[in-house]
Amino acid sequence: MTVRYFEDFRPGEVFELGTYAVTQDAIIAFAKEFDPQYFHTDPAAAARSVFGGIVASGWHSCGIYMRLLVEGLLRNTSVMASPGVEDIRWPIPIRPGDILTGRLTILEVAPSRSRADRGSVKHLGELTNQQQQLAMSLRVTNIMGRRPSRAAD
Repeated sequence: MTVRYFEDFRPGEVFELGTYAVTQDAIIAFAKEFDPQYFHTDPAAAARSVFGGIVASGWHSCGIYMRLLVEGLLRNTSVMASPGVEDIRWPIPIRPGDILTGRLTILEVAPSRSRADRGSVKHLGELTNQQQQLAMSLRVTNIMGRRPSRAAD
C-alpha cells in the first residue's frame, strides 16, 4: 500500500471516490436515529410534503461522503485530523434509488507554520447523482502528515 503524504497533493488535483446506492431503508434508519423529521422517516407523510416523497437528511449525505472519502482516498494517506468543515450545500434532495458518486478536488495546500511534520490540505467535496446533478458539496480542511525524513534510516 502506497501512502500519500502532504507533499503528494496539488491544487486542482481531482480524485474520484466511488459510488454509493441510496436505499429507502437506509434513509429511514439514519433519520430515525439522527434527524427524525417526517419527510425522512414517514413515506406517507413525505408524499404530502414539498418533496413529494422520502428524501435523505443532509447529514446523511455528509456521512455517505465521509464513507466514500475514507474508502476512496483517506485510508491510504497520512491524515491526522480535520479542524472543520465549511460551506455545506444541499442543492437538490437525495432520494431512494439514487446512485451517488463522490469527487474531491484539491483547492489549497499549505505547510504548517508551527509544526514541521504536517500541513493542511483544503478540498471541495461533491456528491452527484446518476444524472450528474450536484446533490451535496462541502469544503473541508484536513491536516496531513509530511513524508518522514529518510535521514533516520
